[in-house]
Amino acid sequence: MSAPNKSYDPVEVEALKPEQIERMRDEALAAFEAAGDLEALQEAKVAHTGGGSPLALANREIGALPPQAKAEAGKRVGQARGAVNKALAARQSALEEERDARVLVEEAVDVTLPYDREPAGARHPLTTFMERVADVFVAMGYEVAEGPEAEAEWFNFDALNFLPDHPARQMQDTFFVEGTTPEGKPTEGDESGVVLRTHTSPVQARALLEREAPVYIVCPGRVYRTDELDATHSPVFHQIELLAVDEGLTMADLKGTLDHMVQSLFGPDMKTRLRPNYFPFTEPSAEMDMLCYVCKGASVGDPDRPCRTCSSEGWIELGGCGMVNPRVLVACGVDPEKYSGFAFGFGIERMLMFRHNVEDMRDMFEGDVRFTRPFGMEI
Repeated sequence: MSAPNKSYDPVEVEALKPEQIERMRDEALAAFEAAGDLEALQEAKVAHTGGGSPLALANREIGALPPQAKAEAGKRVGQARGAVNKALAARQSALEEERDARVLVEEAVDVTLPYDREPAGARHPLTTFMERVADVFVAMGYEVAEGPEAEAEWFNFDALNFLPDHPARQMQDTFFVEGTTPEGKPTEGDESGVVLRTHTSPVQARALLEREAPVYIVCPGRVYRTDELDATHSPVFHQIELLAVDEGLTMADLKGTLDHMVQSLFGPDMKTRLRPNYFPFTEPSAEMDMLCYVCKGASVGDPDRPCRTCSSEGWIELGGCGMVNPRVLVACGVDPEKYSGFAFGFGIERMLMFRHNVEDMRDMFEGDVRFTRPFGMEI
């Protein structure tokens, strides 16, 4: 058995010779110095400090040396690798400083330029006002409810006590959605049983069927009627309705709720009044008027102080309201002997025309930013 080779000289290993180690180090330093940007420096870093770099391969050779030769070879390689890492860090720092200085010049922003070259947008006032009204009732404990715009005729009419011969059910007032017969043929006229909802009241019927009483909901949304598009009418417009069904509700609760709404929207000194009217889904029914928020009634009988908003009448008609008809409660599975309810609704476009002196309703639908921008980005 042969003895260990104690006279083994690591200098005889090609990769560990001093001149080879120095060459590897110098090549790495030269590559770092030649790198003109951080991307080139990264490539040089991989080539000269990565796992496949010459110095890394030389470092692996140390493990094959006898114990008495490892120290000197390790020191030689370690010193070279330390010099390479130090040079790499210095070059990277220098290139980063150059990059930062260049970015400050190339990407400089002239803060003296006009800031409004691109005008700010605005939320549509219809959306803003519907959300504002809904927030008033959410703060009172009501819940926002929604429903489909293509609605079953039963929800839109039958459940709300519209008799089969009611004028609103005819083609001159309602958009009927074309359907198909069992044979696959298109239906004609009002035979499909599906309409574009003419009011948001179907949401109330759906809510009563889906939930257990008591029910307190507010229903904003888009509705459709076969009106001509002119300055005061549109075939597509927006409504917001409220429904409350609970034990012991009366017209006094309705009146107090309406007062709270107008005071929240127009000021604490606002008042409402109710005028008898008729609606199929409420009994008794009333038209709700609001004190004119411009003249506060002072223009009535005073020719020297005319009010354009209320036409010097002192009141503005806001919408319909009343106690929920017992027939509607029965149709929706609610016991009218135990529960009562009230409801009201009004058109959003009409209210905006009052509040902001909009003369032509068509301005709300044409998408002209010159109309919406003055209302701002109120949320």
